[in-house]
Amino acid sequence: MKRTFLIAFLITALLSCSRETPEEPSIYFPPSGNTIWEAVTPEELGWNTAGLTDLNDFLESTGTRAFLVLKDGKIVIEEYFGNELTGQPFTGLNYWYWASAGKTLTSMLVGIAQEQGFIAITDKTSDYLGTGWSSLSAVQENKITIRHQLTMTTGLDDGVTDNHCFDPSCLVYRADAGTRWAYHNAPYTLLDEVLSTATGMSFEDYFNSRLRDKAGMDGFWTWVENDHIYWSTPRSAARFGLLVLNNGKWDQTPVIADNTYFTQMITTSQSINPSYGYLWWLNGKGNHMIPQSQIVFQSDITPSAPDDMFAAMGKNGQLINVIPSEKLVVVRMGDNPDGYLVPTGYQEDIWERLSLIIR
Repeated sequence: MKRTFLIAFLITALLSCSRETPEEPSIYFPPSGNTIWEAVTPEELGWNTAGLTDLNDFLESTGTRAFLVLKDGKIVIEEYFGNELTGQPFTGLNYWYWASAGKTLTSMLVGIAQEQGFIAITDKTSDYLGTGWSSLSAVQENKITIRHQLTMTTGLDDGVTDNHCFDPSCLVYRADAGTRWAYHNAPYTLLDEVLSTATGMSFEDYFNSRLRDKAGMDGFWTWVENDHIYWSTPRSAARFGLLVLNNGKWDQTPVIADNTYFTQMITTSQSINPSYGYLWWLNGKGNHMIPQSQIVFQSDITPSAPDDMFAAMGKNGQLINVIPSEKLVVVRMGDNPDGYLVPTGYQEDIWERLSLIIR
């Protein structure tokens, strides 16, 4: 009798647990190519659709060309706006530049190269670029590591005439590596050469084979003066956000399996600017710094967004936002809305409207 009662009790407990903790929905991954992608409507998710008109009007008025929101990998919002300069429509087949949002692609690729044994991020940059890649003394130069390039803490002077220039004459000492945070494009761009030297492949070939193709993305890199810029369709930007949302796996296939590096990439990387990881911007950290300034602002980068959001942000409002707690990916591509190198204010403007819809 006692045994029968115990079995009945256990069955009841299991059923109760099942009801209390329903299984979370799995993340959907679209097949290769951009033509097939499952969608779900805002109404089906119970979102507040009353705010959609205001959001779309705002996006269009600020030069947006593409705006996508994914929930659990499925498309909820996908809007395209015409190009006012040419009068031509912008569609999901058009390519657009990522600007500095593409830094996050390089960050992921560095982690892949470390996982494959080509580099360690604690290695000196001079191990790959050779002595004299900067104008620093040998002692100063040898303090700079790949990790400093990833975290914007090389100590090189970002106040030079052209901080995109990576000739040795443009790379001058300002502070010891690791003691100063400054948004400096040139040391970041030199990660391309670090990777190509380490892997024995061109940066583009290594990127395409180890990252782009595995996530079914399209796109290409092109040089614009001293900047190496990535271009893709908006859905490929969404694919990358989905890859990162799933902790570096495309469906069940790891693109990066080094969980330690992946976690570090989207975690505060130094104590100077807590809102910066490895070339990713982090929300919910209480204070942040911005490019071309040493002022510490006493706020999150995007107060209206969930605290756990991390973001790829580029000039002229190129955005990929990843929100693990909500299983959301948000992509914005388009023309210049505000003129800032990193559009923190514009991202907040979007989330002021978007948060009213999804909550």
